[in-house]
Amino acid sequence: MDINIAPTKSNLMSAKATLEFSKKGYELLDQKRNVLIREMMSLIDRAKEIQSKVKVTFEEAYEALRMANLTMGIADVEDIGDSTPEDSEFEILYKSVMGVEIPKIKYKKKDVQPVYSFYQTNVSIDVAFKKFQEIKWLILELTEVENSVYKLAVEIKKTQKRANALENIQIPKYTDIVKYIQDALEEKDREDFFRLKVVKKKRIKKKVKAF
Repeated sequence: MDINIAPTKSNLMSAKATLEFSKKGYELLDQKRNVLIREMMSLIDRAKEIQSKVKVTFEEAYEALRMANLTMGIADVEDIGDSTPEDSEFEILYKSVMGVEIPKIKYKKKDVQPVYSFYQTNVSIDVAFKKFQEIKWLILELTEVENSVYKLAVEIKKTQKRANALENIQIPKYTDIVKYIQDALEEKDREDFFRLKVVKKKRIKKKVKAF
């Protein structure tokens, strides 16, 4: 590496300080990356679990809906579906994980009362109604988890990039600079010591001749 810097003590102190700062920065980034990866992996496991529940619950809901269509008629089932109110009672909050803002969906898990008459319906529509409620809660939870995984993955990539820059560029660069300046200063000290030794010998010789 071509080092274009004056080998002075002040530059050595500055290079050592930058090297130490870079090493500490790398350690912090490495710790942050490990924490984020652990958090993301736990969320991925949770997402898989929720996805599995969603799949099973969807199958149960559609089977109940199919039976309701067969026993009640598609038109009546559609009317019930259209009359069911939309539920928007949830709030999106955020929590920080190592500086990464990840979403937290706050909602009350309460049963929505059917709006249809029990006189003209049967148990199939009740099961379908209940199962689709469960799916709604699962999807809210899955949305929260998957969004969090995405945000963490983006931050892990950024952190990895910064850590790599410090480990592979910044730290080796300033390690070389410190070594270069230290070697140059040590060489200068040796030369100065040798010159002083020569001067001292000449003075001794002059004193000897004077006597």
